[in-house]
Amino acid sequence: MKNTNSLALLLLAIGLGSLVSVLGYSAYAATSYVQSTNWNRRYSNQWTMGGWQRWSQQLQTSPTTPIMLDQAKQIAQQYLASTGNSNLAIKEIMEFQYNFYINYYEKDTGIGAFEMLIWKQSPPNGMYGGGGGMGGGMMGSYGTIGTVVPEPGPNMMWNTKYSPMGQGGMMGNWNQPNTSGTTITKDQATQNAQTYLNSNFKNAEVEMATQFYGYYTFDFTVNGNIAGMLSVNAYTGQVWYHSWHGNFIQEVEFD
Repeated sequence: MKNTNSLALLLLAIGLGSLVSVLGYSAYAATSYVQSTNWNRRYSNQWTMGGWQRWSQQLQTSPTTPIMLDQAKQIAQQYLASTGNSNLAIKEIMEFQYNFYINYYEKDTGIGAFEMLIWKQSPPNGMYGGGGGMGGGMMGSYGTIGTVVPEPGPNMMWNTKYSPMGQGGMMGNWNQPNTSGTTITKDQATQNAQTYLNSNFKNAEVEMATQFYGYYTFDFTVNGNIAGMLSVNAYTGQVWYHSWHGNFIQEVEFD
């Protein structure tokens, strides 16, 4: 009888201990979710390295699952909602061989805010070389499939409003004078972009341009078909080719 009672007490203690552990984990998970949500609201007007990294972990999908356009739309819209900034909207989503490109803009000004990617497959080594060199070392480990991340290159280095690297932060003065306003007009930027294409692509033509804070981003065609993207620094006129996309597949524009 004594042994039976001892066993019963032991089982009761184990059960209570398990219950406390479960409740403790639930409270921790709930607190972590609230902290993450509050963090996103706090940084509603701009993304930062920690912000997109933390949020993208919530959207990670299985690497074996193909990322389709409809799914990319959903992820892009979820990210937009997470910013808490009602002045931001999606301008377009372009599907390329390696990723989906998302253009976010400001409703009141019409100016581009920032550019994001959703990787369809891990980017090949050396893909970030493009026109700036530094992008490869910084973004090489951020090619997680199915997550939304800031586009490397101009979006991170030259964006003077939404990127912490372009606001006098870690890379704020990289290849860009500390001045207000732009010194390169859209027409001048277009000429610079076309000059670069003439030297590097056959039968290439500059197409649609989007003005961002500190730079312009252009689509371009080869033989009349969309072939890729490049950006021009609004202060220096430097051209940066987006070497991380691969072949163009399709695009969808938003009203």
